[in-house]
Amino acid sequence: MTNFPLLECTNDPADVRALSREQLGQLTQELRGFILESVAQTGGHLSSNLGTVELTVALHHVFNTPDDKIIWDVGHQSYGHKILTGRREQMHSLRQLGGLSGFPKRSESVYDAFGTAHSSTSISAALGMAAAARHLGLKHRQHIAIIGDGALTGGMAFEAMNNAGVTDDINLLVILNDNDMSISPPVGAMNRYLAKLLSGDFVNNTRDKLKKLLKGAPPVLEFAKRFEEHTKGMFVPATMFEEFGFNYIGPINGHDLDSLLPTLENLKNRGGVQFLHIITKKGQGYKLAEDDPIMYHGPSTFNPQQGIVASTAPKKITFTQVFGQWVCDMAAADSRLVAITPAMREGSGLVEFEAQYPQRYFDVGIAEQHSATFAAGLACDGLKPVLAIYSTFLQRAYDQVIHDIALQNLDVTFAIDRAGLVGADGATHAGVYDIAYMRCIPNIVIATPSDEAETRALLSSAYQFNGPAAVRYPRGSGTGAVPATDVQPLPVGQAKVVRQGERVAILAFGTLLHPAALSAEQHNATLVDMRWVKPLDGVLLAQLAQTHTHFVTIEDSAKQGGAGSAVGEWLAAHGYTAKILNLGLPDQFIDQGDYMALYAAHGLDEKSIASTIATFVA
Repeated sequence: MTNFPLLECTNDPADVRALSREQLGQLTQELRGFILESVAQTGGHLSSNLGTVELTVALHHVFNTPDDKIIWDVGHQSYGHKILTGRREQMHSLRQLGGLSGFPKRSESVYDAFGTAHSSTSISAALGMAAAARHLGLKHRQHIAIIGDGALTGGMAFEAMNNAGVTDDINLLVILNDNDMSISPPVGAMNRYLAKLLSGDFVNNTRDKLKKLLKGAPPVLEFAKRFEEHTKGMFVPATMFEEFGFNYIGPINGHDLDSLLPTLENLKNRGGVQFLHIITKKGQGYKLAEDDPIMYHGPSTFNPQQGIVASTAPKKITFTQVFGQWVCDMAAADSRLVAITPAMREGSGLVEFEAQYPQRYFDVGIAEQHSATFAAGLACDGLKPVLAIYSTFLQRAYDQVIHDIALQNLDVTFAIDRAGLVGADGATHAGVYDIAYMRCIPNIVIATPSDEAETRALLSSAYQFNGPAAVRYPRGSGTGAVPATDVQPLPVGQAKVVRQGERVAILAFGTLLHPAALSAEQHNATLVDMRWVKPLDGVLLAQLAQTHTHFVTIEDSAKQGGAGSAVGEWLAAHGYTAKILNLGLPDQFIDQGDYMALYAAHGLDEKSIASTIATFVA
């Protein structure tokens, strides 16, 4: 790795606070270079981290962390923060088993004030900490929430701002990291001047004094407020945030330390509820990432000199691609189909659908609750919405799934991506709870395809089901089973016997059917692709219960409340007393690591499944 002399002498934020203005500029260059080389070796989020280098350095230079609290929204832009807070030498372990998390994590460092990886939470958390500081008499403490323009589309952020604007005697600074705009030099210079002016003591003290003087003359006070708002509005988009009760500053160039440092100093001394709007560029300082920030958003390992080179080796189709092809084909067959995503077009496989059916495609932003109720509204008037959403993000719309969709028995199809463990993204993104939290909801059906071909068929089954229906499938590829070219469904609630055996029945839900095949052969067991968690195939279960003494259930989800629990409940309700072994994920949050290694560590690889079943039936 390249030599980074100043960065290597910077071991915590106290060292950053001791640096001169000239040294801070050198530190940003070295930090950006280190991030690029580090992510190229481990994989991870690149574009977003390159875009927040100057902001990260400025925050740790101005504020007294960890006493002052920095809360990163989502957290995929916090690598620079990790490096400057004593974790530089651990960055080689980023997103790996036993290594650093790819997101802020309270148990990892005292400088990680709030753990996160889902969006739009920072303002709420920072406001809670600010209220706690007031209660504890820590009036000096500062609380800084950094939120992106994407995360600001989440309703939770606006709920928090609405609350913050009427919360007295707190120190809260919200920084909007806006990386969807560009700054021309003249605008940057003007906004640097305005930011210094509007955040300085003279303007703010004068404003406070005038407000006190004019309290006795309400019409004049109202005129002064309106004059101030509209004067600032000629230069900045201040009005909306001012209406929430914030003092708005910006926009300023987020890559210009000469703008950031004095503005943050002024706002630190100001206190109250402040809103700083900065403009940054994703991938800043690395031309390839600047030109294609989406490709370099979360790359795997690559050579920084060459950039990402597309592999020429043939690849198996992914489950996400199966969904993407299916939704286009089904849309061609049914004009009522509309597709919805909460800001995950690429991740959910809807790029081609948007190109083919732009009028039937809806990206609602990072607003999972809204996406579900929006789908409900579409279904009310006879359309057939397909909501493409990650399992971990569907958790955020739970009330809407129950109250707005299932309770009214509306015809909404959930295409649930990233079911099961997700490898390097860790516990925050693992899709291991959807079976447990959905199977208890009336009216809904839930499918668990075992391969790519079944994914397509079961998507058709769910779509043609008249009511709420979900299909869950994992990240990446499966066995390579080639999906059919049509959109023919499979019967709802009907399982498939893959291998007929004796005494032992292995019931597999999802892709773990395939590593279970070895055990079926070893024990001459019956192997069943269950396909559906809800409804279960009661006819088949009754037949098996009469001819088998041992049942083994296997799923890539939480055991508690999962598919295995459903089988146990069914057998008990129908008076069967077979011995049952439930294999699934334990009652714990599972950190990042290699995908296959994680499953092996929790007894769900081929070898472990065989060993556990052998012990069970012995």
